[in-house]
Amino acid sequence: MPQLLQPHTDRETEYILVITGLPDKTQAASLAHKLIEERLAACVNIQGECTSIYRWQGRMESGVEVPVFIKTVAQHYSSVERLIKSMHPYELPEIIAVPISSGLPAYLHWISGETSSPDKN
Repeated sequence: MPQLLQPHTDRETEYILVITGLPDKTQAASLAHKLIEERLAACVNIQGECTSIYRWQGRMESGVEVPVFIKTVAQHYSSVERLIKSMHPYELPEIIAVPISSGLPAYLHWISGETSSPDKN
């Protein structure tokens, strides 16, 4: 069976996928544009609407949300978190970072390039 994922070789760079959700596509797009403009993310995927069911302050709740997947490097996590919190309407937004342990080396290299300062490229 062919190996689909190759471990990345640049061990100095840690790649992460940050997941959040916003109430609508307009807010999701605003966040995505700001993340890309500030070079805090290489790519942001705005997913289709979904229904979230959760417990909040002792009550079962549900609502429509737009999941957002942010591809970036771990060194930018605190800035990404700060930006999400500043633009997010929820009192307690979902902000989860998942490590990317393997991936197409050229794609991971692209993430590094797109999230570094323009003068370092």
